[in-house]
Amino acid sequence: MADIKGTYRLGPDCGRVLIKTGRAGLAARAGHDLTIEVTRWSGQVTIPDDEAGVTAATVSAELDFGSLAVREGTGGAKPLTDKDRRDIANTAAKILGGGDQATATFTSARVIPAGAGGAIEGTLTFRGKSQPVRLQVTSAAPGRHYRGTATVRQTDFGITPYTGFFGALKLRDEVAVEFEADLSRAARE
Repeated sequence: MADIKGTYRLGPDCGRVLIKTGRAGLAARAGHDLTIEVTRWSGQVTIPDDEAGVTAATVSAELDFGSLAVREGTGGAKPLTDKDRRDIANTAAKILGGGDQATATFTSARVIPAGAGGAIEGTLTFRGKSQPVRLQVTSAAPGRHYRGTATVRQTDFGITPYTGFFGALKLRDEVAVEFEADLSRAARE
């Protein structure tokens, strides 16, 4: 593990952050389950060069929700068009706000290694509200390539999930946040 100690700067050049939504309601069949990418984000991972190693690591990230791009829509009555993608991005911008209001931050409190992965517990702050979040992490290439997931409830951050067709189509309150980061491609300090 000594080769991964240090500080790494992360961003879209060495990883991805995806948000996956689901649908509910009487008209759920008409809507799509979406995969949306956060195209502007940055992060930092610091793994100290001491006995504690990974357990003393710190992780932080800043996500610009004003940079959302719809990558995929599954299900639904018809395939997503480019216009649908633009409309969804515009609706998300209206719901999430702009500028600093559209920026979320994550700061780790504890890293729990386990086998080829583990968990990162920390705090997600968005729109002036902070909530505990637990990222489940796996490593495809130990010490280098990591993937993780967390579930976040929109209402915990004061967001009313999207509804359409007079409430018959609803975006589920829970969204999945997935990330991947390749430390071998990250800038190292």
